[in-house]
Amino acid sequence: MQSQASAQQKTVPHAEFDVVVYGGTSAGVTAAVQTAALGRSVVLIEQSLHIGGLTSGGLGATDIGNKTAIGGLSRRFYSLLWEHYSEASAWEWQQRSDYRSGRLRATDRAMWTFEPHVAEQALRRMLAEHEVHVVLGERLKLNGGVLASGPRITSIRMESDRVFHGKMFIDATYEGDLMAKAGVSFTVGREANSRYAETLNGVQVKNAVHHQFVVPVDPYVVPGDANSGLLPGITAGPLPTDGDGDHRVQAYCFRMCITDVAANRAPWVKPEDYDEQLYELLFRNFEAGDMRIPWSPTWMPNRKTDTNNNFAVSTDFIGNNYDWANADYAKRAGIFARHLCYQQGLLWSLAHHPRVPKKIREHFQRFGPAKDEFASHGNWPHQLYVREARRMVSDYVMTQHDCQGRRQVEDAVGLAAYTMDSHNIQRYVDEHGHVRNEGDVQVGGFPPYPISYRSIRPKKGECENLLVPVCLSASHIAYGSIRMEPVFMVLGQSAATAAVQAIENETTVQDINIADLQKRLLADGQVLQWTGARRKPGINVKSLAGIVIDDADATFTGTWTSSHSTQGFIAVGYRHDGNASKGSKTAEFTPAIPKGANYNVRIAYTPHGNRASNTKVTVKHADGTTVVLVNQKIRPSNGAFHTIGTYRCAAGKQTSVTISTEGTNGYVIVDAVQFVPAR
Repeated sequence: MQSQASAQQKTVPHAEFDVVVYGGTSAGVTAAVQTAALGRSVVLIEQSLHIGGLTSGGLGATDIGNKTAIGGLSRRFYSLLWEHYSEASAWEWQQRSDYRSGRLRATDRAMWTFEPHVAEQALRRMLAEHEVHVVLGERLKLNGGVLASGPRITSIRMESDRVFHGKMFIDATYEGDLMAKAGVSFTVGREANSRYAETLNGVQVKNAVHHQFVVPVDPYVVPGDANSGLLPGITAGPLPTDGDGDHRVQAYCFRMCITDVAANRAPWVKPEDYDEQLYELLFRNFEAGDMRIPWSPTWMPNRKTDTNNNFAVSTDFIGNNYDWANADYAKRAGIFARHLCYQQGLLWSLAHHPRVPKKIREHFQRFGPAKDEFASHGNWPHQLYVREARRMVSDYVMTQHDCQGRRQVEDAVGLAAYTMDSHNIQRYVDEHGHVRNEGDVQVGGFPPYPISYRSIRPKKGECENLLVPVCLSASHIAYGSIRMEPVFMVLGQSAATAAVQAIENETTVQDINIADLQKRLLADGQVLQWTGARRKPGINVKSLAGIVIDDADATFTGTWTSSHSTQGFIAVGYRHDGNASKGSKTAEFTPAIPKGANYNVRIAYTPHGNRASNTKVTVKHADGTTVVLVNQKIRPSNGAFHTIGTYRCAAGKQTSVTISTEGTNGYVIVDAVQFVPAR
């Protein structure tokens, strides 16, 4: 695939357009291309000198969940990549036949793993094919940059004082600057669970079992001395209750493109302002015995990777991005620079610092940034992974209920399909005086679900000619599922189609005909309804007798994996221990007993031949503590539940059931615990 630079080099002959797209992300590209394809004039304005945002900024391992949910221009982009990699000339650093990826299927005629520069070439080709006007290196003036007449934007002014007039506007940025400056309602941070009756929003300690510390690590500057202060990045003071809202957002990082090909490998660079104390937790974590290699490289073509965060201390710069969403450009530049310095220093430390175990240093010394990527930025990505910033608050807010199919919208403009995924958000000191990560949530198991048109346009009366396909209206945890680049491309195309329809019908974005919009989207190859297989839903907790505590409300230690592979589970799924790290994992269920009495105590699990035959269950009750071994290979004795005994339980929260992996000989399943009053 040859570089298509004509779109970048083209000058804009006039500054008045049918549609003005602000933000050259992948969503911005599809929005601009769709507008042009529909015969309307359009300009695409991007702050940087690059097109594609994260898609060309290192995120080459496409996250989607179910790729058959992707259509339209989004699918077109991945088809262009397939065309490129079908040519022998595309394979410079390895043979095509040597490349393997679990994301690839021969029948797709689409490439879901790719190099950053190839992605940008494909996006530029799409823009050039439709002769889209592209303006690079222009930023919205944050004070007075949005000119309006009532609830309609008339034009936007750049810092250079260049003005772009439009009938319709699309904010395709990761930050939502145009949306915010237009006076549209938005939020930043995590809503409380109570706001939308969710269970996975707000502060998350119980669910934060992934990318977690698995060994005790001291959080203080002087180990054991609380008066010496906390190490950098650790939140002081007690945590709020699980489910409480706050202003914090999930951590950012750079998705690195690295290689092990010596001829194309740049060295790890120690930044000039390297601060060794930023990596003290890393060193202590190794010294405490955690020998996991703290990164997650996924192989791309030509012996390159898309490398992401992994485990307790890694590329996520936890707690250092809270101000990004509402910051001005200077402050964002400082946050960007600190993230770059941290991540460069982290990789240099992993490869060279003497407190890093020799085996791990040798591992990282085999790799380095790819010399032929991001050449203008020292071979490091030019795009920070802004996983979440502002989120619009519209007439419809996408929530956990949409993701898990408890409600279905009829005004769909695309499908999302990924796990509800939040990276860690803060570090804190637990009751044992050790550092822990908080905020990571990874809950999936649901089929693709529709995204409401109302979630990509503002509330009626706020702004009549603006669409927001990236910073759309969604709760924190639902956004964690929607925020995938292919979905942003889908929503960018749908937003542009809606904008053109509003122009043609001389109406507002709130008052367009949804049926007509969907008809056009389907004609253009968009997928608006999932017709594939749906798994059987879990057993509804409300249908069960007595007191039932689901695994979502248990307290876990160690890393457990969510699953829904074996049917017959309670609610949305269950957890298993991966049949690994035996003895270090527990799940504790603590019921609120309304009145002291005898209760039949039962645990739920899905049986299978690979389960443990000696799962250790400890019941703490009014008469002491009882340990029971449960054979999870065999079918439970009471439907989904297995009775482990009758116990006298006192009122309040004095009773508990703890499931442990200690000494077990197979997979340990944790699903739910039931307390039924004994006759």
